[in-house]
Amino acid sequence: MADFAQWSLDTIRNEGATFSWLEELRFEWTPATSLALEQILDGKTIVLITDAKRRWFQEYILSNINSAKLERPPIPIINIDSLYRHYNDVSGGDMIDIIEDMVNLSLKGKYFFWYIGSGDDKRADIAKRKDNSYFWIFDEDYANSFNLKSYDKHLDIKLLQVYRLFELSLNGAMFGEVDVSN
Repeated sequence: MADFAQWSLDTIRNEGATFSWLEELRFEWTPATSLALEQILDGKTIVLITDAKRRWFQEYILSNINSAKLERPPIPIINIDSLYRHYNDVSGGDMIDIIEDMVNLSLKGKYFFWYIGSGDDKRADIAKRKDNSYFWIFDEDYANSFNLKSYDKHLDIKLLQVYRLFELSLNGAMFGEVDVSN
């Protein structure tokens, strides 16, 4: 079974020149993504959260991650809005505590947050409270994160490329091609 860091580098190189920008960021990619993949393999549900500008990407992920075309078992994934429709109206730590308690009770503690978006967006607050959250975060260094720049004119394309690498990594982990254990 291949080491995840080396496997990621080989996969990035195999995807071609358009993925070359990812090669220098693989040291951020590897630890954050291996933790997320371990949690998926452990049967945890992904609670996906994006900022408002990445709502399109949330829909893309939800539409594609368990596509019937894939030849792997589906994984449990939901978005925060499906758990609490009024999440955008949440303000203050006490209300976030209540929402987090509801999520914890609903999913019996077997979940992690996957946040994609600006680090200063209030939708990130609930994910930032959990040590096992997974982040594709913009303009901020944060634990368990893959960092991108919000002002990058190719950001949307890069998000799709990173998602492609995530899908390949998920398949590799599920089929025992790569070792994602820390």
